[in-house]
Amino acid sequence: MTTSARAAVVETRDGPFTFREIEIEDPRPDEVLVRMVATGICATDAHVRAQRMATPLPVVLGHEGAGVVERVGAAVTTVEPGDHVVLSYHSCGRCKPCASSHAAYCDDVWAANFAGARLDGSNGLHVAQGTEPHGHFFGQSSFATYALAHRRNTVKVPRDLPLEVMAPLACGLQTGAGAVLKSLAVPPGASFAVFGVGAVGLASVMAARVTGATTIVAVDVDASRLALARDLGATHTVNPAEVRDLTGALRAVEARGLEYVLDTSGRPENLDAGVGALAPLGRFGFVAFHEGGGASVDAGRLTLGQSLQGIIQGDAVSSLLINDLARLYRAGRFPIDRLLSFYDFLDIDTAFDDAVSGRATKAVLRFASPRQPTRPTDTP
Repeated sequence: MTTSARAAVVETRDGPFTFREIEIEDPRPDEVLVRMVATGICATDAHVRAQRMATPLPVVLGHEGAGVVERVGAAVTTVEPGDHVVLSYHSCGRCKPCASSHAAYCDDVWAANFAGARLDGSNGLHVAQGTEPHGHFFGQSSFATYALAHRRNTVKVPRDLPLEVMAPLACGLQTGAGAVLKSLAVPPGASFAVFGVGAVGLASVMAARVTGATTIVAVDVDASRLALARDLGATHTVNPAEVRDLTGALRAVEARGLEYVLDTSGRPENLDAGVGALAPLGRFGFVAFHEGGGASVDAGRLTLGQSLQGIIQGDAVSSLLINDLARLYRAGRFPIDRLLSFYDFLDIDTAFDDAVSGRATKAVLRFASPRQPTRPTDTP
């Protein structure tokens, strides 16, 4: 038995999304079939579409899915049909990082999330004619009306919270918040700065406010994003386009330097400025630098106990952090909805254009909406 679904498929590098009818296999014992309600669009989806990451094409992308459980495999005990769930990153569950609650650094992270197949190499997505699209992106491929996920990356969430708001917790917002709450473990009273206040950076601002950090600096060239960062908890903002010395501008906020810095931009100049602004024993975390991108630092600049730390998914145990953030949202302390713009699934190309251009801070596709193209909205 299979389930019929409609999927948005990337056929060629930088090409438009093509809507195709697909058949999805029934869940294996450790899998979960989810009827999609919403899915966020993340920069990683755009990187694969542009083939800056080598996931094979054609492929069904999407890795910030949220929906309702349709069917479960025989070995699944954590969710049941009818449960509301968020789909996060996938991992093997067997390696040392997975066994020590650091599944974001799974030994099989590439195969589990980017290979376009299950960990055993098989593909649960099929078509009657044409080239079969790769699936299982981040263990879900949620740019489709149904997604086949794994019990390890299916997170049950409260029914009283809107799934279209919960969806971005799966990756982008989890990364920003987890970087502060878990990876860097920013304590009360600390000083913190973030370079880049897109969705990931703004999530880190909100999380820093939750921790009780007393100095929260947002750094970006977009004045509207800086204004939003202020509303969400930043105590100071810096626009690099308006200062001659970015390190000096940061040290003007904290003369002894900043204790914690996070870069979400991937810009090499921000590594230089951020390291220059670190206090003794200061920590610099980064989520977007990549090999060959030109971001490097002289080790001699870290002699006062400063350190650099690469961060994936905020080092989150998704089943815990996503629900922690959901509770904070319910309490009004993590206002996710302030970041979101909503689009009909059919308008996925427009949503991607708006996300890449910065017109949308976090674009979210909704499946239960009219089939004719609609204008994006900014509230649930």
